[in-house]
Amino acid sequence: MRRRSSSAVRIGFIAALLTLLADQASKLFLLFGYDLPVRQPVALTSFIDLTVEWNRGVSYGMFQQESDLGRWILISISIVTAIALSIWLSRVKTRVLALSLGLIIGGAIGNAIDRIAYGAVFDFVYFHIGTVSWYVFNIADAAIVLGVVGLLYDSFVLDRKRAKA
Repeated sequence: MRRRSSSAVRIGFIAALLTLLADQASKLFLLFGYDLPVRQPVALTSFIDLTVEWNRGVSYGMFQQESDLGRWILISISIVTAIALSIWLSRVKTRVLALSLGLIIGGAIGNAIDRIAYGAVFDFVYFHIGTVSWYVFNIADAAIVLGVVGLLYDSFVLDRKRAKA
């Protein structure tokens, strides 16, 4: 069982690293390589555009922070969360749980880097259908959402299967 646990932990930390790299690479390219702030909006499909949105809050733009104190509080929360989830990750035994935690950790660190570097999180994927709009997000946000879905799946579906076995 020790080998499987070690494998799961490795998967989680690799997922965190890949999420962080993909998130930061996409942001750096769109901001400085492609110059999205000048070219926006860019229609990728009839329902996905690239656009620049600076999020000074958390998910869905809640708890907007205009002050430096608020910004640093959000950075601190992200860092503490990433550390706490990394400790949890170092103890997991299942791959789904490890992958889910890794996605959340990588996303949290990616958005914290934005807050440190730019004062806000750079969101750029705008999803909409007709006149119905969803929020603007980035790779870190998508990874966090997928990670939470994975945690819920592990908790409500896989835990029941493990309990029966």
